Amino acid sequence: MDIGFIGLGAMGRPMAVNLVDAGYGLVVCDTDESKTAILAQRGATVARTAKEVADGADFVLACMPNLDAAEAVAIGADGAVGGGRAKAFVNLGTTGSAYSRDVADAMAAEGKAFLDAPISGGPLGAEAGTLGIMCSGDQATFEALKPALEAISGKLVYLNDKPGAAQTMKLVNNIISFGNLSVALEAMTLGAKAGLDPEQMLEVINASSGRNSATETKIPNHVLNRKFDYGGAMYIIEKDLELWRREAEAYQTPMWLGSNIRTLFMQSIAEVGRDADLTDLARTLEKMAGVEIPKTR
Repeated sequence: MDIGFIGLGAMGRPMAVNLVDAGYGLVVCDTDESKTAILAQRGATVARTAKEVADGADFVLACMPNLDAAEAVAIGADGAVGGGRAKAFVNLGTTGSAYSRDVADAMAAEGKAFLDAPISGGPLGAEAGTLGIMCSGDQATFEALKPALEAISGKLVYLNDKPGAAQTMKLVNNIISFGNLSVALEAMTLGAKAGLDPEQMLEVINASSGRNSATETKIPNHVLNRKFDYGGAMYIIEKDLELWRREAEAYQTPMWLGSNIRTLFMQSIAEVGRDADLTDLARTLEKMAGVEIPKTR
């Protein structure tokens, strides 16, 4: 089996490396030649366009940073939909369910299957091959790619055959994750201003009911040391929060808390910039409180 991989960013590159290391033949494509060169050194074939990837691989996986790029590599003029060899297109990115339905229809019209497989776990999970991957769409494609997906994941779940279901699931997970980070940082600014030691706060929280991924990894490893280097850019968070908003509106579900989380991140983006790390959210909350949450020992 030859696998095509489009998009070698912070998440895509380590996933592609793990697939090569697992013994899969890989055809890669990215607008940044320095990134494709890394994979070429490991034996991957480099293609210039998504269509060329689909001409040279049995399945095409794509991990793109925004909707425009995701649409272009799937169904654009030089998209994978026009490739002659690929049997299916697999979307690893977070794009919302409407994208999935549209791309699935376009692929079906050309005799190709579609599988949603959005990923969760951040750059560290991509490096370690421990990502969570939720899938929906063509089950035959899922079964054929299951060993390859297991090579880049720690947990793989097939939801159903409905294009877009996995996208909804990913957005459900994302808003919880963003909410955990927001409320944990907001609460810890209170503790810091009251004179509590940040590391002791985390020690208590992580042994108590407030424990979550932000208190376990993001804050101790990327905020207290003031490095703000988790690896998730604010422009990705902005995109994901907008997709969440559209999804919630489409299904007419409550948005009280999610809207406040989105507003907070948008304020932070205005202050720290779209290229800043998502953990830079701490700076915005610290500024409001007039306190820092530093590593103390």
